[in-house]
Amino acid sequence: MVLSFSVNVRGQDSLKISGSYTATALQTVLNDLEAKTPYRFYFLEDWIASDSITVEFKDITMDEALTKILANTELNFFKTSENSIVLLENTIIYKELPQFFFGREDGGMAVGKNEERSVGLPPPTFYNNDVRRTNKDYGVLKIGKSDPNNLKNTYVLRGKALNARTGEPIQDLALRVKNTSIVTVSDINGNFSMELPAGYNIITARAMGIASTEREVLMYNNGQLNLILEEGLQQLDEVVVEADAAKNVEDTTTGSEEINSEASKNIPLVLGERDILQVAKALPGISSAGEGATGLNVRGGKTDQNLVLLDDAVIYNPQHFFGIFQALNPFTTEGVEIYKGAVPMEFGGRLSSVFDIRTKNGNVEELSGEGSIGPVTGNLALEIPIKKERSSLVVGGRGAYADWILRSLDEESLNNSNASFFDGIIKYHDKIDQDNEVKATAYFSRDAFSITSDSLYNYSNRLFSARWDHQYNQKTNGALMLANSDYRFGIDFDGTANTDFDLAYAINETEVKYKLRTRLNDTNSLDYGVSAKLYSVNPGSIEPIGGDSDIAPVFIDREQALEGALFVGDQIDVNEKLRLDVGVRYAFFAALGAGSQRTYQEGLPRNESTVLDTLDFSAGEVVKTYGGPEFRVAGRYLLAPDFSVKASFNNSYQFLHTLSNNTTVSPIDTWKLSDLNIQPQQGYQASLGFYKNFKDNEYELSLEGYYKRMDNVLDFKTGADLFLNENVETEVLQGDGKAYGVEFLLKKNKGDLNGWLSYTYSRSLYRFDSEFSENRINNGDFFASNFDKPHDVSLITNYKFSRRYSVSANFVYQTGRPVTYPIGTFRFNNADFVAFSDRNAFRIPDFYRLDLGVNIEGNHKKNKLAHSFVTISVYNVLGRNNPYSVFFVTENGEVKALQSSIFAIPIPSITYNFKF
Repeated sequence: MVLSFSVNVRGQDSLKISGSYTATALQTVLNDLEAKTPYRFYFLEDWIASDSITVEFKDITMDEALTKILANTELNFFKTSENSIVLLENTIIYKELPQFFFGREDGGMAVGKNEERSVGLPPPTFYNNDVRRTNKDYGVLKIGKSDPNNLKNTYVLRGKALNARTGEPIQDLALRVKNTSIVTVSDINGNFSMELPAGYNIITARAMGIASTEREVLMYNNGQLNLILEEGLQQLDEVVVEADAAKNVEDTTTGSEEINSEASKNIPLVLGERDILQVAKALPGISSAGEGATGLNVRGGKTDQNLVLLDDAVIYNPQHFFGIFQALNPFTTEGVEIYKGAVPMEFGGRLSSVFDIRTKNGNVEELSGEGSIGPVTGNLALEIPIKKERSSLVVGGRGAYADWILRSLDEESLNNSNASFFDGIIKYHDKIDQDNEVKATAYFSRDAFSITSDSLYNYSNRLFSARWDHQYNQKTNGALMLANSDYRFGIDFDGTANTDFDLAYAINETEVKYKLRTRLNDTNSLDYGVSAKLYSVNPGSIEPIGGDSDIAPVFIDREQALEGALFVGDQIDVNEKLRLDVGVRYAFFAALGAGSQRTYQEGLPRNESTVLDTLDFSAGEVVKTYGGPEFRVAGRYLLAPDFSVKASFNNSYQFLHTLSNNTTVSPIDTWKLSDLNIQPQQGYQASLGFYKNFKDNEYELSLEGYYKRMDNVLDFKTGADLFLNENVETEVLQGDGKAYGVEFLLKKNKGDLNGWLSYTYSRSLYRFDSEFSENRINNGDFFASNFDKPHDVSLITNYKFSRRYSVSANFVYQTGRPVTYPIGTFRFNNADFVAFSDRNAFRIPDFYRLDLGVNIEGNHKKNKLAHSFVTISVYNVLGRNNPYSVFFVTENGEVKALQSSIFAIPIPSITYNFKF
């Protein structure tokens, strides 16, 4: 360091000094100035103990030099006399009242909200404060440094919330200025920003699983407050799908639900299995075609219209054993965010919903685990620290031993049946530093079942994803994602005749996505990014098994396609009450060769007689392109701090379809890419809702209505042959759909009694019209879809007698789904035929079910090998024989109706869970 000075004989105010300091302690700089100038400094050493200065100045006054030296600190200075200088923390001392102290001459206020007194000032400096929540009383924390040239009524406080144990960002932390309506919520990276009045404020911070805290702050200028918070030691409320205290009212998103896997453990489900997808069915607007049916129907949409993601990778069939169990390990799953209305711009490719499932980050402190033993499955998950306080590995495995159930049933035809499944997952997580985080997940599941002795059905999911989150600066963060998904099924037939065969189907996709979020200013946050996805589909093949098989091999040409998207949107805080999310996503799809495509005479039904030509495409050649803009608009207006109204509109494209002529979805349904003859589906949805919290967020109430229109939805012709059909476009129809409904939800989040009541009134209708009868269904009129259930009621309750003992109940009522019935018989050419009604003109009986459970926690001693949790439950307590389907047989020339049910009797179970 170097310091030189000169003295002007006319006085100290004209003294010119020069200096150069590099990474020098502030106290050293001040001591140097005292030694070489007539000035003396007065300060508390605690104020400057950690400050290090790098500065250079030449031939300037002491006032100018101190302004430079203290520029990046929280200190100001005041000259009490010609040779005495007092350093001040945050504050300033005035020799005279500031300009406009008593108001402007025009009657205006001295400084209005967000007004600056001076033009052309450099951008404000943000000062850092890291606060760890312990039992220590920190008193009042001073934020920023007073600047007489930048006096404002409000200042911006920014920061980041981190978990003290894991170092993970705390998402959805609610920060509120006490006794005001000023509220903000931390984002996925723990970042928050809020505008506070100048002067004294009390900030409260709350999040599920985090100890509540209060901080007293004095706002002198814009500044930063980083909160490092401890996990809460209190027991959480259970059987509650709980979001942040203010999130349901504050967010702009309509039709969103969040389920925490841990919170679902008290809900009595079939055979004691914890299942977030089954819990989702108890929420408004979400159902399935029937008990034991694979797939979910969201707001009147088909099962293929849901995008189900596991750590950013698509999982095509997230359920085991025809939908009875989920294919997700409950002990490695953190939870799921469900979007059924205003879908975030980064997601696309489906019309109805997004299920964004996230796995846990592992424990970075010590080895821990969780497991369960039930009547059907065994499960174990481990969290293994790799590098303490930084990286970890989560490993989970789950398997079924259900064959004994089938063999014990009083049904001779099932004695030789078997059913088994397993799934496994590995997740690596590394919090490299405050700005970089890496995650990678690998998952595999497989089902194999045989209801008859000659056929073995199997299907599997395999996926891999990797994600890098990076904080570029205080305003911008981004995420780069790579994912690959593979789904396949097969049938191995080994019969008594020479007809043994092996049938197979597969779909594979690989996606790259890059998204960023930039906070432009206090009122605008920009989201933008790009994604690209490559599909490869094996539409089906059949091969003979053994040299004696009479089955002819069939191989359908592989399908390939490229799907991409660009998206950009802005979250705009118009004022304290009105927030808007506006954006556009441009979706693009290209069907690729190699392969052959037929062309048909325009305006005529597609069949062998209307074929014009067969076009051959080489590998990678573009067969057909589709695409267009997808608009996403949502808004929220606060009618009161705990009462808001929200509205949204969005449209979307879906370039994949499922081919099925079953009444309910099956794991052996095939996925079909759009091509020259099958157009992509398009959807348009508008929604409006009201959201209200009561009694300090103890109760949540929402009422939301929606209307959805769908174009080019796919259905099959009567008697269609879809699988292993090279020209499947001749067997399907594309038409219109519409769905509308009202959803009601009342939740109680606190107290010994908690849970929720949901009711949905909804309709789901389709229309397939044409001037040609073979392309019409029900004379071209709208008819109910297979999963149209106008009334759906769910009641979930849990009552806690103590911290260890509680009882739970689950009641469900649904309108019976539509079916097609035979309405008569006739003879033609000396043969008997059955005449059927219009499609879905009748309904099976209504569905209702009551489940009960008793939950017993182990004792809460801290020092024990493992903590236990026992669930004793009875599924279908009333023994209701709910029909899964109704089918018809002809006996002695008479048509008879038969009903099949999945669980027609009460199903008791005991599941033992342990955690260490």
